[in-house]
Amino acid sequence: MVTPSASVSSKDIFNSMASTSAAPSRGSPCVICKGSKNLCGKPTCALMVKFYSQSKTRKLINSLDLAGSTPPGVFVGRYGYPKVDIGPLVPPEMGDTSIMDTPEQWMGKSIQEIVDFRFKLVRGKYSVSVKDFQNGGKIVDLTRELGLSINSVDVEANFAKRPSGKIVLDDEIQPFGPSARLEKLSITNPKYDHKIEKAYYDTDLLATQAVTDLYKNGVMISRLQKAFSVGAFGLEKNRRLVPTRWSITAVDDMIGKDMLKHTKTYPLINEFRIYDWDQLDNRWCVMFMPTSWRYELIEAWYPNTVWNPLGKQIEIISSHEFYEGRKDYAEIGGCYYAARMACNEVLMKERRQAGAVIFREAHPGYIMPVGVWNVRENVRKALTMPPTKFNTMNEALTHVQGRMEIPLSRWINTSEVVKDFLRQRRIDDYT
Repeated sequence: MVTPSASVSSKDIFNSMASTSAAPSRGSPCVICKGSKNLCGKPTCALMVKFYSQSKTRKLINSLDLAGSTPPGVFVGRYGYPKVDIGPLVPPEMGDTSIMDTPEQWMGKSIQEIVDFRFKLVRGKYSVSVKDFQNGGKIVDLTRELGLSINSVDVEANFAKRPSGKIVLDDEIQPFGPSARLEKLSITNPKYDHKIEKAYYDTDLLATQAVTDLYKNGVMISRLQKAFSVGAFGLEKNRRLVPTRWSITAVDDMIGKDMLKHTKTYPLINEFRIYDWDQLDNRWCVMFMPTSWRYELIEAWYPNTVWNPLGKQIEIISSHEFYEGRKDYAEIGGCYYAARMACNEVLMKERRQAGAVIFREAHPGYIMPVGVWNVRENVRKALTMPPTKFNTMNEALTHVQGRMEIPLSRWINTSEVVKDFLRQRRIDDYT
């Protein structure tokens, strides 16, 4: 439990949080608890974590001017589309801040650590049309340069008002701190990622081809997402700004589909495999099956977790596809495409085909959303673990039951892929 320091009163903390999106609603146990009685049952109060991260940098950003080194980070909003806000994410720190916007480096970090450096990032906002951003002016041009950069870049930002507003928390995007309208922006010595820069200047290269080629050449997904968001790829006449939350899923989807064209042609694996992993009070079991491609992500949210804060029972949601894929957007959202991409990375390396079912239990210690990267990187990490191998589906599911707290029957009833496998009679049944 995070405990208030002697210099900060409970009243100050609660009043501060009431002015943000984290403010509790009437009737909420938070009103009675105020971060001190642990009434929600969580080991750490999410409101207090956010408050203390905010308070560490509040004095440093209480100005119309901000100088700092962006990781580099950029953000393109979606509200008001096709006219959106674009701008850099800038902390009040100089030097190498790259870890603040590189999710690939966050495995093993605690929620508090992630929140601490993400809430330092102040978002500058400048309004522009997604279709006419090439003529958007200097601020847009400099923001695009940051989206192409490979190193931390020194930035000076001048705002119309002092940065303020709600802290952004979302299961699709990484959290960040307050925002303000940009009046001026200047940057110093950006170093471009030459692979991305080459694709940027190739105005005859399709965006999908640019993303998949760069991924194969070792460019990190987080960098591809930023460059895609600032309109760096595609035919010149078709280039657009893409809201950050859309660009994250679009890149995962493009890379995953490109790999699927190959993995669907490979020979099947020879056994059932379970890859186990725990992180941020999430339990993961990734099951590979010796079948043609099919895929499902099943998420179980316990009461007092991010998306089940007031629930009395565990809520489970799933999305799936069979060999032909799916035509509609997954119910689970961007996490579905991030995990699908991670599964196909392993199958591509092994030159094998398999079905995949991912079981996820989110327990109360997962107190706030930190973005789609959490699913992508945890599934990636799980798939680096030595798998436990089984001859039958029943043996594999028994292992899942031993790892998870939810009864096996509920997992099976929720899973379309598992039910299909158990119900369909196969050639082996007659031999």
